[in-house]
Amino acid sequence: MRTITLKIDDSISDKFLWSLDHFSKDEVKILEQSSYVSDDEYLRGIEGMVQSIQEARSESIDQGLTLDKIDW
Repeated sequence: MRTITLKIDDSISDKFLWSLDHFSKDEVKILEQSSYVSDDEYLRGIEGMVQSIQEARSESIDQGLTLDKIDW
């Protein structure tokens, strides 16, 4: 079975969900439903994120790390 993530326009979402209802539960399962949020909206929704980004902008480049110094 495959999992597909779709972004569906509000103008057709009811019709799209209606069409999915015509498959058996063994053929198609809706795992999650959510409203689309842009990356910007998502980050702004995290408490303290905007302030953290603004503070990081004012830091000296010398305080940064190169990719080879980051412990992934």
